[in-house]
Amino acid sequence: MIDRLDAMIGLDRQVALLRRVSIFEHLDDRVLRDLARRMTARRRPAGSIVVGQRETDSAFYVVYAGRAKVALFGENGREMTLAVLGAGDFFGEMSLLDGKPRSANVVAADDCILLKLARDAFEAHLQEHPQTAMALLRELTARLRKSDEVIANLALHDVTARLTRTLLALAEDNGEVRDDGIMLRYRPTQQDLANMVGTCRETVSRTLSAMGRRGLVVARGRSLLLRRALLDSVKQAA
Repeated sequence: MIDRLDAMIGLDRQVALLRRVSIFEHLDDRVLRDLARRMTARRRPAGSIVVGQRETDSAFYVVYAGRAKVALFGENGREMTLAVLGAGDFFGEMSLLDGKPRSANVVAADDCILLKLARDAFEAHLQEHPQTAMALLRELTARLRKSDEVIANLALHDVTARLTRTLLALAEDNGEVRDDGIMLRYRPTQQDLANMVGTCRETVSRTLSAMGRRGLVVARGRSLLLRRALLDSVKQAA
């Protein structure tokens, strides 16, 4: 099955995807092809755990198709969603470098196809292409900065501000800019948003309703329009 999946995707498609990955986007075609040859495709059904927190699997993954979420699970059953990943996003870079257990869970939100790079394959690649290590260090620095922003958002802002910042971050990654605002075509569920901002679903529902009454957001099925008034209010607050 795995061999057939690798053959179905093909090397050229893998290279095209790696060009979209922020770590690898500045690497030349020769380096990307070497990486792609060392990766294997994996399919995971929706709802399955791709990697579990504290597991010792030290592989690096790139999402080829579908979505996955990075999450922490509390003893009381609560979930904190740290990130939602789509095609071209990646995870596992820390374990790839230090070989230590996973710091979070990754769950397939949809049926997913993932490209997996084992740690020994990555080390073999670095021996031939050390420039990839510098690219990875730059990305790790960027992620540390983003983590600082998430911590500050949770610690310093109320639910409305946290939800607003989360929606704007989603819009920056996947939004469609329009004359009247930014459209999120596939916004997360209210429960997913609650997990992202550290609150309960009912609070997110009330907050979105209040924002709607103020003309800041407009719900349209699974889409959500972030109106210009919301964007302007954030700029003024900054």
